[in-house]
Amino acid sequence: MIWKPNVTVAAVIEQDGKFLMVEEETTEGIRFNQPAGHWEAGETLTQGAVREALEETAYHFSPECLLGIYRWYHPGKDVTYLRFAFAGKALGHEPQRPLDSGILRAAWLSRDEIRATAERHRSPLVLQCIEDYLAGARYPLELVTHFP
Repeated sequence: MIWKPNVTVAAVIEQDGKFLMVEEETTEGIRFNQPAGHWEAGETLTQGAVREALEETAYHFSPECLLGIYRWYHPGKDVTYLRFAFAGKALGHEPQRPLDSGILRAAWLSRDEIRATAERHRSPLVLQCIEDYLAGARYPLELVTHFP
């Protein structure tokens, strides 16, 4: 068997000291996450993050930098995730747009509110991305190269 990680993209969006999060239904119960999901064929990593943010929050996301690349092994599922997290701005909102199936709501939460819900995070990457963002982690988008 060939081993392959699940590649995911995530959007870290901060505005006025709060971060755009989603509350979603998962197989492990209701969890908090950044707008995030699986990278799809035919798109760049940044396009995937933009798509996921719009589908899960109805906010238009403009990536400004690569926040980090994260590897996490989920022992309960025997799955390894490779997350590309991008930081940027929310440029507009479509409040009437339906959210992806399983997304209960999008919410703007402070770091303290996010920390207080740690036991309900989708993965340990949720808080790690916030902490890295607040610590000033920023890498140019050009770090990721896509060949046609």
